[in-house]
Amino acid sequence: QVQLVESGGGSVQAGGSLRLSCTAWGYAYANYCMGWFRQAPGKEREGVALIDSDGTTSYADSVKGRFTISKDNAKNTLYLQMNSLKPEDTAMYYCAASYDVCLNLLTNYYGMHYWGKGILVTISS
Repeated sequence: QVQLVESGGGSVQAGGSLRLSCTAWGYAYANYCMGWFRQAPGKEREGVALIDSDGTTSYADSVKGRFTISKDNAKNTLYLQMNSLKPEDTAMYYCAASYDVCLNLLTNYYGMHYWGKGILVTISS
């Protein structure tokens, strides 16, 4: 059974940093497209960052230069380093995986096959 478990969320002030982690069980983690999505209250879920099986990354324009996605295949763990955080980054953050390549999935979250339960990130001004 595939499981994705997020950790590392919390509350910080604007300008601060957080690192999210997502540990995966139950599938060939290294071969999947992995990513982070977020959903703010009253808004649709949106893609934040993706990393493909070959290490290729993609980011939403709103987080480019501030967030970095990475993975450790030996630990089956995905990371999202978030710097220069803004109040508008406040949201539930979800780890997700797809057995397809990452192409177009940043704007098509329906294409992700597995999801974590999410973790809350709150940025105060």
